[in-house]
Amino acid sequence: MRTGNVKRVTNETDIEVEINLDGNGDSTVSTGIGAFDHMLAAFAKHGFFDLNVKCKGDLFIDCHHTIEDCGIALGEAIDKALGNKEGINRYGCFTLPMDETLVLSAIDLCGRPYLNFDVNFTVPSVGDFDTEMAKEFFYAVSYSSKMNLHIKELAGENNHHKLEACFKAFAKALCIAVTKNDRINGVLSTKGTL
Repeated sequence: MRTGNVKRVTNETDIEVEINLDGNGDSTVSTGIGAFDHMLAAFAKHGFFDLNVKCKGDLFIDCHHTIEDCGIALGEAIDKALGNKEGINRYGCFTLPMDETLVLSAIDLCGRPYLNFDVNFTVPSVGDFDTEMAKEFFYAVSYSSKMNLHIKELAGENNHHKLEACFKAFAKALCIAVTKNDRINGVLSTKGTL
């Protein structure tokens, strides 16, 4: 089993994250932000990752530190779980439909972090999740896991659908990228390292 565990404590948040990349989609998530918990549970379910997230954050200020720091911790946990990346597909791409919404996510687990996030939210929040925090979350995940990540809205109107499709498309693309491939010897790179 490829697992990663991270404990992150700052003056703003106290976080524990555990991920099993070879799981069944089971999750236990408690961040104090209901809509965020829902998105992380959807990420786990649709990526077939077992995920445990516990976070106590300074929600009396706003949701920023909690969501961003959970992204940092999740990215670090993914990176730990991947280990030396031998035998994985490395690349993953998925276009996810959710009613009127269509979101594409593409990933390269190359060790060079980058985020291209092109999603247009038209409301300030979905439940207690500030929509501007979606980009901050995926930025934190991409940089702390050292992945190249693209998330692009191809169609959409309902902001809940857009947000959830981002998390589900990311989950499906990551599931493909981390999957072991018997045809790959070592890592999938002409450089010999990722």
